[in-house]
Amino acid sequence: MTLPETSLHRSDREFSYRVRNVPPPPIRPWFLGHNRLRRTSAISHFTLAAALEAMGIGGDADVCPLVDRLGIVFCAFAGCVNYTRRFFDETLRDPSTASPLIFPETVFNAPASHLAAILGAKGPCYTLVRDQSAFVYGLQLAAEWLTDDWVDDCLVVASEEVDWLTADALRHFSRGVILGEGAGAVRLRHEKSSLTLDRVTAIVPCAGPSERRQAVRQVRALMRHPDGKTALSDGLVGCDSYDRAEAAAWSDWAGPRISAKALLGEGLAAGSAWQCLAALELLQSTPATRAWVPVIGMNQQAVAAAWRRLG
Repeated sequence: MTLPETSLHRSDREFSYRVRNVPPPPIRPWFLGHNRLRRTSAISHFTLAAALEAMGIGGDADVCPLVDRLGIVFCAFAGCVNYTRRFFDETLRDPSTASPLIFPETVFNAPASHLAAILGAKGPCYTLVRDQSAFVYGLQLAAEWLTDDWVDDCLVVASEEVDWLTADALRHFSRGVILGEGAGAVRLRHEKSSLTLDRVTAIVPCAGPSERRQAVRQVRALMRHPDGKTALSDGLVGCDSYDRAEAAAWSDWAGPRISAKALLGEGLAAGSAWQCLAALELLQSTPATRAWVPVIGMNQQAVAAAWRRLG
């Protein structure tokens, strides 16, 4: 089901942007009553909701169970843009009235800090700031922590929030792209599971439209040769000009396929998390035994993750 579009208005101009907002929950989540979240913006709320679901913590819980040796990798592109824009807007208008209470919520690692505190995590807690590829690199980092025995469990979370500032920036890439918001999370563990992260490809750099097309082809070449049991969770958003390079590279794909961002919007770092979650869903709902997640970032790089179903 495609998430409905809404209009985001800009206060200083008679202009609006097409966005896809996270629908309000039917019941207020219990974690929003936590002291850590009294002044937080939507990005921290999305982060907690996705992470708790990945951890299997129910919505009626009031205390999170302590998980020993839990690592957290939080991934973002735009990050805490709502409060950042608000704080600097207040500062430019009148520095004496800019609220210091919201300043801590302007930093990139604020959501990870709240998540670690609420979960009582005592392992490493990193924030990765990259383009859309951030979540894939987060998965790679988590896998390294598990391999090196730094952690027993690792949460990889990506989250973004909608703001006119981000929507306006996205228009410089393509005016037909609809900005989305939300979060996605995956829990990687030492324990055996039917679904596993198979590999992450090397980075393929690209510096323009023609090189973007070549980069996607190179990423495809780095993956194992597809067969009838390989699924694809691509990064198409439903805008021809924005999708051109990736659409051309995967035009002959004959296996199971899904375009999560065409349904939810261009979610930036969260978008690649949605792609991975869609890939895992394909592995559970189709005969596919492998799933590929190619990601083309705005900062001139392409990468991909491969998931596998065991048994």
